[in-house]
Amino acid sequence: MSQNTDYTRVQAFVADVVANMGLDLQVSVIDADDHVTINLAGADEAPLLKRKGEGLDALQHMVNSVFRHEVDEKRLVVDCGAFRKLKDRELQQMAHFVMEKVRNTGTTQEMGPFNSYARRIVHLEVNSSTDLVSESQGDGALKTVIISLRQAAGRK
Repeated sequence: MSQNTDYTRVQAFVADVVANMGLDLQVSVIDADDHVTINLAGADEAPLLKRKGEGLDALQHMVNSVFRHEVDEKRLVVDCGAFRKLKDRELQQMAHFVMEKVRNTGTTQEMGPFNSYARRIVHLEVNSSTDLVSESQGDGALKTVIISLRQAAGRK
């Protein structure tokens, strides 16, 4: 898919998956600068949002697995009833709290474990600062994010 991509295939895929799950949800696509949101709305949101959005995370993973090689630089984000948007904001606030703790104490802090999507949100927040760095540690799908002070040039 190119930069002027028509995401109707992604939209149709998600619509088919939720229909096969027996859910009555409308699927829409919102094309933003750095990502594309596949938004689900309707009376049957609850099954995807149970257990802290476990079903939504599974659908997100499936969509990214199927369309990973067809989408250029944009991320595909699956949301339902603004659940992910609110969770992302919550995660960003938590990252800022931990970042301030690192700055105030000088001590490395650990967040997580998180899936790859949540880790990306944290890394982006940390990368917006000039004095901190982050890295993922661990094995498997769930890893922790380590946030620490950036070493001054020439110091180790």
